[in-house]
Amino acid sequence: MQTLALSVIKSDQPEKWQEILSDLITDPKELLADLKLDTTANPLAALAAKGLAQFPLKVPRPFAARMEPGNWDDPLLRQVWPSSLEDVESDSLSLDPLQETHFNKTPGLLQKYHGRVLLTAAPHCAVHCRYCFRRHFDYAANTPGRREWSESIAYISENPDISEVILSGGDPLAAGDSYLAWLLAEVDRIPHVETIRIHSRLPIVIPQRVTAQLCSMLSELRSKSVFITHCNHPQEIDGEVQAALKAIRHAGSTLLNQAVLLKGVNNYADSLIKLSTTLFQSDVLPYYLHLPDRVTGTGHFIVNESEALKLMASVRSHLPGYLVPQLVREDPGNNSKTRLA
Repeated sequence: MQTLALSVIKSDQPEKWQEILSDLITDPKELLADLKLDTTANPLAALAAKGLAQFPLKVPRPFAARMEPGNWDDPLLRQVWPSSLEDVESDSLSLDPLQETHFNKTPGLLQKYHGRVLLTAAPHCAVHCRYCFRRHFDYAANTPGRREWSESIAYISENPDISEVILSGGDPLAAGDSYLAWLLAEVDRIPHVETIRIHSRLPIVIPQRVTAQLCSMLSELRSKSVFITHCNHPQEIDGEVQAALKAIRHAGSTLLNQAVLLKGVNNYADSLIKLSTTLFQSDVLPYYLHLPDRVTGTGHFIVNESEALKLMASVRSHLPGYLVPQLVREDPGNNSKTRLA
């Protein structure tokens, strides 16, 4: 077991992240005022009536603090601002483009691929990313309590070919440490589970979430732990985020990043190159760059495949191979993601 470098964790108060989580920016007017944004001449200022009603604004204050005041094109703002472009309808978009309802084996458990399952460990996130592919997901039917999780745990136990369990959501780190420790222990005691993977955006948007207790529970797992961060732009990573990521790495987890290629956010070679190098400086390897899933309300983020391939060619010409993420697309029903470059 590795010794934890707990000195890099900036927050000495385990409850600090919960205070931040309970004080999110949820009013578009407040975000506009904080960033001193002029609404008189920018088409992005118009709000999505349908989109906002279905998927309200949620922005953590530490994340908003990294946005550039007065800049409507700020890449962090563009990810969370509910512009009226969300209400533009298109036949190429759907509520469930990945057909996840077909893979919902038990409440809270999805199995898309052989050998691994996904648990929706928490139904909510700290931030509402406007491109979210689960923004229409039925969390009401997939949020088991401790007693109800027994069906999913039994499913994993009874299928010895399942070697990896993925905690996702929502965001699993939006749950408290005691609940997370319990769920991790339930999964970790299943002998044929070799790897536990956690997908989270919390270390990026609220780095204070990476507490000593969280690092301790990761370091004590019998299973190998893989931690997938969700970071799309180098501006998202400041000193506190970098310290949080390094703490997870020191806890013994393999750290990888998956990003989404988003029009108006990071569909520029220089942004992707800097993202890879900044992640690496934070002990994270870039792993996946996803084409956006075609979810209702997200058409304005779509980058076509030909543009994506050109971007990746440029990125590859500037970086060593280990810093070039795989460009992928998820096609429902396939036995793996489709690698494009």
